[in-house]
Amino acid sequence: MTRIGVRWKRWSLLGFILVLALGVSACQQKTSTPTQAPVEKPTEAAPTEAPTEAPTPEPTATPAAAAEPIKIGVLSDLSGPLALFGNEMWEGLQIGFDYATGGTMTVAGRPIELIIKDDTSDVEAGTAAARELIESEGVDILIGNTSSAVALQVQNIADEYGVVYFAAPAASPDITGKNWNPHTFRVCRNAAQDALTIAGWALQNVGQHYMILAEDYAFGQATAAAFKATFEALGAQVDEPIFAPSDTTDFTPYIQKILETQPDGLILIWASNASAKILFDQLTTQGVTGNIPFITGFSSNDLTKLLDPGMVGAVGLIVYHYTLPKTEANDYLVEQYQKRFQKYPDLFSECGFATAQAVVAALTQTGGDPTDTALIPVLEGLSFEGPKGTYTIRPEDHQALAPMYVVRLISVDDPEERFFELVQEVPADQVAPPCVAPNCP
Repeated sequence: MTRIGVRWKRWSLLGFILVLALGVSACQQKTSTPTQAPVEKPTEAAPTEAPTEAPTPEPTATPAAAAEPIKIGVLSDLSGPLALFGNEMWEGLQIGFDYATGGTMTVAGRPIELIIKDDTSDVEAGTAAARELIESEGVDILIGNTSSAVALQVQNIADEYGVVYFAAPAASPDITGKNWNPHTFRVCRNAAQDALTIAGWALQNVGQHYMILAEDYAFGQATAAAFKATFEALGAQVDEPIFAPSDTTDFTPYIQKILETQPDGLILIWASNASAKILFDQLTTQGVTGNIPFITGFSSNDLTKLLDPGMVGAVGLIVYHYTLPKTEANDYLVEQYQKRFQKYPDLFSECGFATAQAVVAALTQTGGDPTDTALIPVLEGLSFEGPKGTYTIRPEDHQALAPMYVVRLISVDDPEERFFELVQEVPADQVAPPCVAPNCP
């Protein structure tokens, strides 16, 4: 079989990372409960006979309604270039808090209040919103952001104010790596785990020589570094990454370099909506598609539907798909997602759900104390059962470890969005990213 024949056919790894901005206007929306109706409390039967005298009052716990709420600020892209991902996280987060609190939205007798702001994946807007949440709203905990560039700044603000911050779903390895601080935690995966999920499979089925084309901003730069290091550690040859600006409209110079080099595989790292569509169109018209396999990950359901039916049979990594895990938490996530949003959970719905679980588990252990001095030691090493199975937060860098998936595309138009079959569930320890935070051994 020819070299190109080995590369391609059904073994090609094709996954569009096209981000569709959903025209969702949810800026500065505030909510204290999810949309699900509250659980009804059982009524007590009326006494058959009135007491002869009033009983002596017994001391009771402070009702949850009267207790001081725990305010949790959420920053997510709800209407900007990464809105597809930002809304997935926000929707999963709400359901996760409901699941983790048994439908009460309280923990240790204190109500949970979620305050959501749309950061539009803009650094200036995101940092301003983070300061407003802390200074004006008085939030105790921060969760966000969709853009890694925003997250890398917000985590520093959280550290400045002594507020625990959960990165979600921003995936730059630097968040829990070289930009790490003690107030930053991440329950969601990072891009280094993506690379570890697919690298071994790619080297066995695609080839040994790779090029990287990445978007020139924080996520693209850090992810390119993670893929290069991971593939090289397994013995692959990886050329220096090619970076292109997010607003590129003509990719010809980059594509020509790829065609001249003729690598075994092309690692594509791109997220922005409009330029991603242009990129993939030009890769096709200029002869890369069908000749050089793309090494990347499958994305959200809406984007999978845009894949050419000829790609059925392609194999790649995926962070999460609702059909893959067989867990109690995932069953609840799927059921409630359909009930509340009339659709199936998506790529980063699991990220939000699991983050909510971690927050509630930690607050339960602290007796409802959301201060950094109480939460940090509890979160370090925290383990719980979430949608993908067991999640464990590594104490040294605060990065959670959880399973990942290699899947085969089996449909692009299934009405229930059953687009994949499982090729391999990669255990959490096999996708544990390098620990590079200051406390790492």
